[in-house]
Amino acid sequence: MGGPGNGFAAAVITFPGSNCDRDMAVAIEQICGGTVHRVWHGDASLPEGLDLIALPGGFSYGDYLRSGAMAARSPIMQDVIAAAGRGVPVLGVCNGFQVLTEAGLLPGALVRNAGIRFVCREVALTVGTTQSQFTSGYLRGQRISIPVAHHDGNYFADAATLDQLEAEDRIAFRYAEPVNGSQRDIAGVLNGARNVLGMMPHPERMIEAAQGGTDGARLFESILHGLNVAA
Repeated sequence: MGGPGNGFAAAVITFPGSNCDRDMAVAIEQICGGTVHRVWHGDASLPEGLDLIALPGGFSYGDYLRSGAMAARSPIMQDVIAAAGRGVPVLGVCNGFQVLTEAGLLPGALVRNAGIRFVCREVALTVGTTQSQFTSGYLRGQRISIPVAHHDGNYFADAATLDQLEAEDRIAFRYAEPVNGSQRDIAGVLNGARNVLGMMPHPERMIEAAQGGTDGARLFESILHGLNVAA
């Protein structure tokens, strides 16, 4: 499985207000090859045989109520939740991360940035764990550079949840310096089964030299490598 012409199949979900769905699809196509299905949020089901489901960034439903709250209740999300339960890798970036927390696939919540400011710049991250299909291509503690663009990226969870994430090695990425007030500098977390990743930074915006670097490409390469190892 995986790779150009080798049967890799992904789905990128588009919600009303998504604006990074095309960027995500291009990144997956460029690095993983195969077929990328563009799926509308109102669809009742996903295509069969998916190797990856991606929830992109944007401002679904204009961030009404709470960021990601309405999108989490879109018809397609029931199938996304079911697929995640079967072990299909699910990646949520920025607004996609918010949707995953609102849907209950990841713990915690993304709240208004400290300072109540929109943050849009390249930031330094450190890799918290390599024990996932998304991060296996990095080194633990590796410092990488990925852009962010969010107003509600401040990760919040109660102390018991934060301690559990630490104990179970489920913090995928941390900010190397304060960015938005996130507790314990958390930039991305994994679910208990380690097949769902939510992260605020945009790896799809850092996949080739023309974008300023390739640190984001390694995440997609890791997904592809994990499928090839499992095959």
